[in-house]
Amino acid sequence: MWTLPLLTAASIAFVGTHFALSHPLRAPIVARIGEKGFLPLYWLVAFATLGWMVLAFRAAPPLDLPGSGEIGWIAATVVTLPALLLFLGSLRGNPAIPGPAAPKPITRAPTGVFAVTRHPMMWGFALWALSHVILWWSWRTVIVGATILFLALVGAHLQTARRQRCMARTGPDGQLRRATGRAGAGCSVRAPCFGR
Repeated sequence: MWTLPLLTAASIAFVGTHFALSHPLRAPIVARIGEKGFLPLYWLVAFATLGWMVLAFRAAPPLDLPGSGEIGWIAATVVTLPALLLFLGSLRGNPAIPGPAAPKPITRAPTGVFAVTRHPMMWGFALWALSHVILWWSWRTVIVGATILFLALVGAHLQTARRQRCMARTGPDGQLRRATGRAGAGCSVRAPCFGR
């Protein structure tokens, strides 16, 4: 009876802590406990909230929606194939790394899936989530699918915004320069903007 609200709460906690720790809370926490202390904390919170989502998902009723039939399966399959290509293609040759603190700026053009989008893994997750929502077989799947879809798309946007702020701090040679105002918020030599 409370399983779907519990799954919704777990999903909100997962996304909320992910965004909070990746963006506004990262710099102050890193300043206090350092990058080596931050990463274990980040992973602990991420796995704890993801674990809560998994437990809540398992407790929620399966197959409580009518499903989308054969058309849904065809559509989900069509959406899943590019999701798989984007995800697998994102696992190698990422031109976004190294960041502005690297000794040399990146001068080569993006290749593979990175020539299509700056965030192929995030788009892969978003399409994968959408394919599960399309199947329309349970509210628990819709909740988790919508959560992953939101996290992937908003996360990609926030990563791009952070990258643009950080790149405003670099000169043409890729070296960090002094920035005024918010242009450099969240960026430092030790914790470049391309990390978490």
